[in-house]
Amino acid sequence: MTDAAARPTRRVSDAIHETLRADIIEGRLAPGDALPSERTLAERHGVNRHAIREALKRLEQAGLVRIAQGGATRVQDWREHGGMDLLLDLVRGGDAAGAPPHEIVVSVLELRALIGVDAARRFAARADDGTREAAARLAEDVAAAVEDGVGESHDVVGRYEALWRAVVDGAGNLAYRLMLNSLNQAVAAYPELARALAPTDADRLRELAQAMRAGDRERVGALVAAQLEGDVPRVD
Repeated sequence: MTDAAARPTRRVSDAIHETLRADIIEGRLAPGDALPSERTLAERHGVNRHAIREALKRLEQAGLVRIAQGGATRVQDWREHGGMDLLLDLVRGGDAAGAPPHEIVVSVLELRALIGVDAARRFAARADDGTREAAARLAEDVAAAVEDGVGESHDVVGRYEALWRAVVDGAGNLAYRLMLNSLNQAVAAYPELARALAPTDADRLRELAQAMRAGDRERVGALVAAQLEGDVPRVD
């Protein structure tokens, strides 16, 4: 498959959506402001009204605008109305150099630590022996990758992601699973960041594996907290 065939087709509405989203998030359009009519936006951007309508619908789903039937489409305060769906858009709104916004990255990592630690504790308390054993082996796989000197490669990142999928699945909390999906996608949007946050302490990973096998809720939580909470200052 060629690169061109592998890339998804970019829709006309995508560019409109990104432009309006940036105007709202960056404050050029303030809460309460009315957007121009569909016809005006279509003429301004040189597209058809269907593309405008599709872009506005996506903005509404993200909590950025309110569409009134027969009335003006008005900007909403995204901090009041936005949800987890907006998180990826915010993270991907990097600067000209392609760097993720620092404030958003810190927020993502703090939420990731909060959810991750509790999910790990619930995993230790709820998962059966087989599930804990499987996760412990994954932790040992990550430790082996670290010791082999591939801590900066995709190998350790992939193994670490597999470990976390097993932990969150074993925690038995669907809301955590879906939230961590979004948080992990946010981090994965910047591969260099994902590699920088990969674990580097093989001994601690093996200790985590032992605590998982024992179902030691407090020790599992403490070890995960040391890793995830320690990631936050690494981006400061």
